[in-house]
Amino acid sequence: MTPLPLSAVVAASMDVAATRSRTAKVARIAEVLRAAAEDSPRTALLVTAFLSGQVPQGRLGVGWRSLSDLPAAASESTLTVADVDVAFTTLAEASGAGSRRVRRDTLDGLFSRATEDERQLLGGLVAGEVRQGALEGVVLQGLAVAAGVPEAEVRRAAMLAGRTFAVAAEALLGGAAALAEVTLQVGRPVAPMLAGSAPSVREAYEGSAGPRSVERKLDGIRVQGHKSGETVRVFTRGLDDITAQVPEVAESLAALSVRDAVLDGEAIALLPDGRPQPFQVTGARTASSKDPATLRVQVPLSTFWFDVLLVDDQVLLDEPLSARRTVLDRIVPAGERVLGLVTDDPAAATDFFESQVAAGHEGVVVKQVDAPYSAGRRGSGWTKVKPRHTLDLVVLAVERGSGRRVGTLSNIHLGARDPETGGFVMLGKTFKGMTDAMLAWQTERFTELAVDAGEWVVTVRPEQVVEIAFDGLQRSSRYPGGLALRFARVLRYRDDKTADEADTIDTVRALAGLD
Repeated sequence: MTPLPLSAVVAASMDVAATRSRTAKVARIAEVLRAAAEDSPRTALLVTAFLSGQVPQGRLGVGWRSLSDLPAAASESTLTVADVDVAFTTLAEASGAGSRRVRRDTLDGLFSRATEDERQLLGGLVAGEVRQGALEGVVLQGLAVAAGVPEAEVRRAAMLAGRTFAVAAEALLGGAAALAEVTLQVGRPVAPMLAGSAPSVREAYEGSAGPRSVERKLDGIRVQGHKSGETVRVFTRGLDDITAQVPEVAESLAALSVRDAVLDGEAIALLPDGRPQPFQVTGARTASSKDPATLRVQVPLSTFWFDVLLVDDQVLLDEPLSARRTVLDRIVPAGERVLGLVTDDPAAATDFFESQVAAGHEGVVVKQVDAPYSAGRRGSGWTKVKPRHTLDLVVLAVERGSGRRVGTLSNIHLGARDPETGGFVMLGKTFKGMTDAMLAWQTERFTELAVDAGEWVVTVRPEQVVEIAFDGLQRSSRYPGGLALRFARVLRYRDDKTADEADTIDTVRALAGLD
């Protein structure tokens, strides 16, 4: 069979971008995925990844600026999906002396063979910004339709494999039987379980009776630890391998008296008195490229585990939290477990919440003791409670500063993710809460992300997540979502989250009592 041309994927992406109908998007994605499966299992994986705005090779080592100086576009397409795979692999594997030249030549060679339409998709993939109104969630639906299997079965397999594209070949070529074979594997990270939000501990208890596990919410870096014999690996919530950067976490895993284990937890920098350092301290430590041995002396990390997904030959995902915690208590020392209590009394839980806030922590996570570990899902099983209303939103644009802020990019435009369209819904603006250091940082950051540098408003690629505190929500005819934030202020920028993990407009409407 003739290898699948890249133009077929580009045409599908353009068709998806041209319609607001989710049904039409899903159908068009399913069509091109069937064609990809007829080519090869690898092509099925690649097309699923590309339509999700992802690259299987991970980081390509190419910045947005590298795309500003490219050769002329081709008048006729000759590229196949396999050609792109070869080029992306070369970019990802280039290292050491001469790697810059290799990347430059590879980019020039790839883009010189691409038409203008193909360059739009390739540029988005290289820079991590594909705009088509349908990313992983819609592609997952399209994969289920193409394979003729229930969406729930694709979703579970994708969560266990970490990415939707990782199970594309199984779904398209093996169907439900092949998807059922996908399970938790030590060494392969899974999408972490996520927590919903509630404005108070008492409201977190509503909806069902019985006790809850009320646990300290640490403001650190989410880590997933994998131990297989003497081999240990540590992954972030984004599934990046950071084992080398966090030797303290690796040592915590290595010390466990079990053969195999997969644990969920948090790494955090603490002050000598046990209070948490600001999030930026932990974030900078784990993101630094400096010598980890030196960094651990300067900014030591403490590791706290709060869940276990596997131990030796037993997969615990579907076990209730109470059973998983029994195993956790058996294999992890008390000093390395997240502090908490189990109670059916909201008043006692509220007292615990207040004590954690007083100790400098973010708040608590209220967990149903009978809930399984729902990898990659945000549901009622876990509910986070903080001492204020907060949302993780995406910066859509930024205004040029005036007065003492002349020369900076200051007032940020805030958007919630819209899962129906794949876009974002603006909820307001703010310049409050920004320190001088934050202003300097965001001016540089949003200059890099700029796509339209207007005279007053600079439109940016919607990639940067920011945690916003606010006093409430009010109806507004000014914004398309009909809601606006009241007294919004910046708490911190969330470099540990992608735009796909930002809060949705549905979450905002629920907080406003409009769900």
